Amino acid sequence: FIKNMIKLINLRLLNRKSAVISANSIRCFSSDSHDDFKPLKKNIPQGLEDAVNLIKNQVNENDIILYMKGTPERPQCGFSLQAVRILKVAGVDFASVNVLEYPSIREGIKAFSEWPTIPQLYIKGEFVGGADILTSMYNDGELTKLLKDKQLIKDE
Repeated sequence: FIKNMIKLINLRLLNRKSAVISANSIRCFSSDSHDDFKPLKKNIPQGLEDAVNLIKNQVNENDIILYMKGTPERPQCGFSLQAVRILKVAGVDFASVNVLEYPSIREGIKAFSEWPTIPQLYIKGEFVGGADILTSMYNDGELTKLLKDKQLIKDE
């Protein structure tokens, strides 16, 4: 029975463009699906100037935004992981941008802040720093004070 099932699965997979196999199911994807059903991606800035303009808007529109490698759920470097942990412990909501998905933003954020490393944290439009500065501020209590001063967390 198992051998027949594997043959059937293999036959189905051969007729598809790509497939994802998980422990519970098999999901098949076809590249010839209608445009309405394809995943959408926001417009990606092509040049440095477009990226910097987009970053300006993101920084101004979000009280707290973290430019990082990966996502808060799946950081792709230890420094980004450290920054996410600190923000979660601080109890604040924050927006994030995965610079690994957007090379133009990855370079644009460095030009925007004149800071060479990622992650980069912005609070109320101001550049705070990277993981090392954020860690130091958290340990010294400066981060909590800054968040209270900006009215992003309440006094206890």
